[in-house]
Amino acid sequence: MDGIKISQGLGLQDFDLIRVIGRGSYAKVLLVRLKKNDQVYAMKVVKKELVHDDEDIDWVQTEKHVFEQASSSPFLVGLHSCFQTTSRLFLVIEYVNGGDLMFHMQRQRKLPEEHARFYAAEICIALNFLHERGIIYRDLKLDNVLLDADGHIKLTDYGMCKEGLGPGDTTSTFCGTPNYIAPEILRGEEYGFSVDWWALGVLMFEMMAGRSPFDIITDNPDMNTEDYLFQVILEKPIRIPRFLSVKASHVLKGFLNKDPKERLGCRPQTGFSDIKSHAFFRSIDWDLLGKKQALPPFQPQITDDYGLDNFDTQFTSEPVQLTPDDE
Repeated sequence: MDGIKISQGLGLQDFDLIRVIGRGSYAKVLLVRLKKNDQVYAMKVVKKELVHDDEDIDWVQTEKHVFEQASSSPFLVGLHSCFQTTSRLFLVIEYVNGGDLMFHMQRQRKLPEEHARFYAAEICIALNFLHERGIIYRDLKLDNVLLDADGHIKLTDYGMCKEGLGPGDTTSTFCGTPNYIAPEILRGEEYGFSVDWWALGVLMFEMMAGRSPFDIITDNPDMNTEDYLFQVILEKPIRIPRFLSVKASHVLKGFLNKDPKERLGCRPQTGFSDIKSHAFFRSIDWDLLGKKQALPPFQPQITDDYGLDNFDTQFTSEPVQLTPDDE
């Protein structure tokens, strides 16, 4: 694929394919083992036939470029290597075996504030790493937050990232997962890094309340549409559950401010400092956390060699083989 720099000397024949562990609209993700040293990786397999217009090609190039930069952050999944065949592109990336937050939330329903604080703080460091490099993430959601074997987070899936933004720069592409899309995107406004802090607010609400801030409980089919969800995000005030602490309520209101200029984390130059000094995060030692030396509140169970119990069986039960032209 033009514009994608390929790793020299590696090919599909160098890997054992173990299991399917994920699937998206463009790609599926396999658990693989590098034969020469038995190291285990995740392999993102992109079908070229699904990547045909300029926008799609930009998406693949951006994802690979962000994976490369992410290798220098402890809280982002990084790239090992990349190669291609006639019909597919292969991104070999870090394998993170503790499962994603969606998987764990489905089992626990909601998390103690202490757990949510720890994960949110590590996510803040990951987002700040991207923002400092001019990258908007634009796809923060429970399924894209992975836990490693020790219980630290790693963000993954950079297909929606936008690169090349300086402080104060904006973009206007309409994209994101519906439940996490910031109001300024829905209003068709130019936007910047602010949209990631909104999405963090949604994710923190989900962790601590056990539901979305925009849950619509109704039998009316007209109110179960994406358009109605967007109307709720734009117009309805967000109700914070009374069982949450004052600090938790305050930080959620800060991140879920519909005005990006007033949103927590969005002041030019001081946004990340504002987050770190917020009362909700006051107990966090940010230096220790940034070095992965803070003790995670929860350690995922790894019951086999690969931690496959932490992945959805709808993926892991799929046959792992690829079609013959790629073998």
